[in-house]
Amino acid sequence: MTKTIPLASRPAFGLACGLLCAVIWGVQSVVSRQSVADGLSAGDVTILRFLAASLVMLPFALKRLKPFPVGRLGWKRALVLTGLVGPAYSLILVGGAHFAPALHSSVISPGLIPVCTAILAWFVLGERAGKARLIGLSLLVLGIAVFAFEALSNTPTRAGAWIGDLLFVLIALLWSVFGVLCRRWGADAVEVTMATCLLSLLLLPLLALVQPVNLMQVPLSAVALQAFYQGVLVGALALFLYTQSVATLGAGGAALFLPLVPAVTAIASFFLLGEKASAQEIAGMAIAITGMVVALRAPSAG
Repeated sequence: MTKTIPLASRPAFGLACGLLCAVIWGVQSVVSRQSVADGLSAGDVTILRFLAASLVMLPFALKRLKPFPVGRLGWKRALVLTGLVGPAYSLILVGGAHFAPALHSSVISPGLIPVCTAILAWFVLGERAGKARLIGLSLLVLGIAVFAFEALSNTPTRAGAWIGDLLFVLIALLWSVFGVLCRRWGADAVEVTMATCLLSLLLLPLLALVQPVNLMQVPLSAVALQAFYQGVLVGALALFLYTQSVATLGAGGAALFLPLVPAVTAIASFFLLGEKASAQEIAGMAIAITGMVVALRAPSAG
């Protein structure tokens, strides 16, 4: 009798989670850019993100998380993960966009996450990368460099842009540590998503005291867009998808989908903003995606 493999344990399910997560994150920079045009602050976007995500998760969390609101993670681990992907992460991301062009965000963070994750997984989890995966990671880095070179060299210089770039590097480190810790602790994707969203909600009153809040001065449609996309899709669904991909494919395997983010951003920018990617940027994306495929198909060295 053939044993049935649970859907959440199937590689195809992990692949689908990773791809959908990349799509959501790729469009996020376009939606975030719209928030600036609508007059929303970084604090506004962060509040909307976690408030909406928490409201979506609360009914399910009340039934599933025992003890509430951290579940089997426990308070210590839940607080650590919330510190990595909670309100501070959102403020760093939006703060980086304040200093550096938006394109920097879609290139620097997704490009560095797979590399940082591979290094951390080697030291922390003992997941050594074989020759094929190293080749894939090398192609990935090359593709990101080709993609980024033109954008970085031709973007008008802004005072303090290097600060934004460093913040995007910090974002890559935060997500890499998050993925590795979830893998090491065998964290359940659903419980991680619920616990981090709910614990983030507790910090929002403090955030409102130290950040400007303009929610009452902008159109309701702008608030609804950010609440749905940043909260429901990015804050809840994407976090679950990434964590589930980590559980199914491993921290390194899940991170390899992130090079798709710049490609998705370029496509979304073309259709929604009328911005076209250059031939060099398209070539860089092709190289990065090739590296992703090579590294994803490569077995771990042990």
